[in-house]
Amino acid sequence: MSYTNVRGTEHYYEWIKKPSDSEDKPVMVFIHGWAGSCGYWQGTAHALSEQFDCLLYDLRGFGRSYGQPSVAKASESVVESIELESPQAESVAIQKLTYELEEYTDDLAALLDKLHIQRVYIAAHSMGASIATLFLNRYPQRVKKAILTCSGIFEYDEKAFTTFHKFGGYVVKFRPKWLDKIPFVDRMFMARFLHRSIPAAERRAFLQDFLKADYDAALGTIFTSVSKAAAELMPQEFAQLSVSTLLVAGEYDKIIPAQMGRQAAALNDKVEFVMIPNTAHFPMLEDAPTYLKRVQEFLQ
Repeated sequence: MSYTNVRGTEHYYEWIKKPSDSEDKPVMVFIHGWAGSCGYWQGTAHALSEQFDCLLYDLRGFGRSYGQPSVAKASESVVESIELESPQAESVAIQKLTYELEEYTDDLAALLDKLHIQRVYIAAHSMGASIATLFLNRYPQRVKKAILTCSGIFEYDEKAFTTFHKFGGYVVKFRPKWLDKIPFVDRMFMARFLHRSIPAAERRAFLQDFLKADYDAALGTIFTSVSKAAAELMPQEFAQLSVSTLLVAGEYDKIIPAQMGRQAAALNDKVEFVMIPNTAHFPMLEDAPTYLKRVQEFLQ
């Protein structure tokens, strides 16, 4: 469990490794979704740690990673991932960080540079899978294979998007810290995301991650990941993929329906589509054995 400075903000990361005869095991990086943390990837990472050194990290503004620094903090930061001529220039650079998904791809590239990792496998989920897709096209030489879970393409609908942004803004704003003290609230919170039940401890962890997500990051990524620009961009990104990719969907996913994933995979022969029956937005938790079987088949 460690922190490192990435483009001016402190990022939390951790390794899950197992001893191996090989001195040079490949690295698999795990990217979580909106308002989550790397914590929900731990089970999958442990299951794959015989084959991979697994790197888990929290996206900027989520989990245990910091959001955008204030101006006061920025003047004290040391941005080790880029060369700047003065503290003033450094402060300006940090203030220019946005919550565009492309910025998160640059965060990942900088993190890998800091850890001296050249090439990786990627496992990403939901919004994290959108970030991973952009990363695959911007840094194809750095990825061997990718697994995108609960991702896809969608059509722009101005009325629906406006309603979603309004509702999302309200949800992000109204997050009282005492919410997780209400009995069974974790079950209600996760109901829309699941088809099968998961342990109560995992449900509570999701709720706690949501409650502590940085306000600007949580709101900013709602507008950048679900937007007219994203609806126009993502089909192009899937069509351009040159990295071998597995796209996994949950049969009953209400957040990103399986059909959206199927449509994305149809754009590119490099993308293999798999649907996990009787799961929704977290197939890696709802049916871990089937999910891991599909992933292992792809990796082999």
